Amino acid sequence: MKNILKNKWIVIVLVLILGIGIGKFMGGGNSSTNEDTATQESSEVIAEIWTCSMHPQIQQDKPGSCPLCGMDLIPLDNSMGSDDALPDEVPMSDAAMKLAEIQTYIVKKEKPEKEIRLLGKVKADERLMYSQVVHFSGRIEKLFINFTGEKVYKGQKLATIYSAELVTAQKELFEVLKDKSTNPALVEAARNKIKQWKFTDKQIAELEKSGKVQNEVNILSDHSGYVMMRMVAEGDYVKEGQTLLEITDLSKVWILFEAYENDLPWIKLDDKLAIELKSVPGKIFNAKISFIDPFINPKTRVAYVRVEIPNAKGLLKPDMFANGVIISKLPIDENVILIPKSAALWTGKRAVVYVKLPNRDHNSFIYREIILGEDAGDFYVVKKGLEEGEEIATNGVFKIDAAAQLAGKKSMMNPTGGKSSTGHNHGDNDISDMNMEEEIRIDQSKISSKFKKQLGGVVESYLPLKSKLASDDPNIQADVKAIQKALKKVDMSLVMEDAHNVWMKALKSLNKDLKLLSKAVNIDEQRIIFLTISQSLSDASQKLGIKIADNKSLYIQFCPMANDNKGGYWLSTEKKIKNPYFGKKMLKCGSVKETLTKK
Repeated sequence: MKNILKNKWIVIVLVLILGIGIGKFMGGGNSSTNEDTATQESSEVIAEIWTCSMHPQIQQDKPGSCPLCGMDLIPLDNSMGSDDALPDEVPMSDAAMKLAEIQTYIVKKEKPEKEIRLLGKVKADERLMYSQVVHFSGRIEKLFINFTGEKVYKGQKLATIYSAELVTAQKELFEVLKDKSTNPALVEAARNKIKQWKFTDKQIAELEKSGKVQNEVNILSDHSGYVMMRMVAEGDYVKEGQTLLEITDLSKVWILFEAYENDLPWIKLDDKLAIELKSVPGKIFNAKISFIDPFINPKTRVAYVRVEIPNAKGLLKPDMFANGVIISKLPIDENVILIPKSAALWTGKRAVVYVKLPNRDHNSFIYREIILGEDAGDFYVVKKGLEEGEEIATNGVFKIDAAAQLAGKKSMMNPTGGKSSTGHNHGDNDISDMNMEEEIRIDQSKISSKFKKQLGGVVESYLPLKSKLASDDPNIQADVKAIQKALKKVDMSLVMEDAHNVWMKALKSLNKDLKLLSKAVNIDEQRIIFLTISQSLSDASQKLGIKIADNKSLYIQFCPMANDNKGGYWLSTEKKIKNPYFGKKMLKCGSVKETLTKK
């Protein structure tokens, strides 16, 4: 009885499971399939046109690669088109904006402020420079100042002089003093004669009191300061008015800063400067501008800006270098339009910005010429062409301009619109374009096989460097050393005449660039140097021939967008594109231009 009940429940459970499965198959399964089918059909309808995120003028009816940069095409965002689109409008999808790293800025009015950095030197105050002269003729018996730079004080004894004129004048004074009660006028005249030689009343009184003629007279300093130049020596004969010493008082000094023409509109009298000197680390000297040179130096194109600094402790010495910083504002009362410098493209005569169009359901920019005013540090003053509240591109502006130029719209180099040359042919680039000089034709069959293998070794040591740059890895020091080591193994005596000249030129360029690359830490700088290294290796490999280990193929590959859209080549043993100039941002951008060795 228990076994019968147990079997009955098992049958009931199996029937329930079977019923649920049939229901799923007949209902929900069909619904999901229909939904997927509808989604797929809808996707196929929407994705009828495929385009490049960086070159929107490329449009195809099926997936593929961009013929300009080699990137994978993406479905066209139909929302980017509109009936009211302007002829020169440059639409960009969100993906393109992100890829091109485009940033924007809302134009606003502010009071322009600029940080001006000036380089200057400490100079002696010209008003505190003195000539110590002798006021009567004679012979220097004793000179107490014997070297330049010696510190002297006002009233200090500088020299002793014998003067026949002075001896005669003293005798005359003593003679008239005998009858001073009857001839006071003669006494006063005799005193004045001596006084004109810069004798003080005190000295004359002491002379009269002694009643003795002094054959030698002390010359006292008229000023305190440092001896800048000694003009005489002991035993010299001097004439009245002759300079003995040049003395400069350094208790207060000038600092003369060089200001360039474009900075002068920002600099005004009484502007405050914060001044630093390497010789006085950690100390900031604050001063106000006391003088601005009214003339421009015709050779250096600078005007001198002067500040005055107290120097009681003597920390500042003439010809010390100084760095000064002014936080200055233009002498205007109203706010003006300012834009970041990165937003403006210069053509030499015109300044161009790309304005983001409002009231669009997609990103869209348009070319506009503006008139720029003063340079305000990281900003420009805009005189004409922009209104407050407008939005402009500040980063990636060149990429927007390149898209406009390729689409035949108004651009920096083509302000009237229409198709124009972009400076290089994206579709038909020939590797020979790399060589600007006349082509040297070399019979590669005469080049030593050993040399070709050694050159192949250099290229093989170059490939890890290329791979790291493609992976955005700036840690390339070991790879640079590996290339330098491989270069040393190349025997230059294996190639002669023209072939030898080609290799020596490439070797010189490679050694120079590798030395620069070993010091570069920023990956953008590394990629710029890598460009010329690749060019040197490609050129040598083309002209001299090359052998890669295991008979691997060596490809010369090209990205038209590298090097500011001038294009850049590199070598690879992989046919698949891995772009070293943009890394992960545009890894597939590029194409194979030539195969140097074949399997």
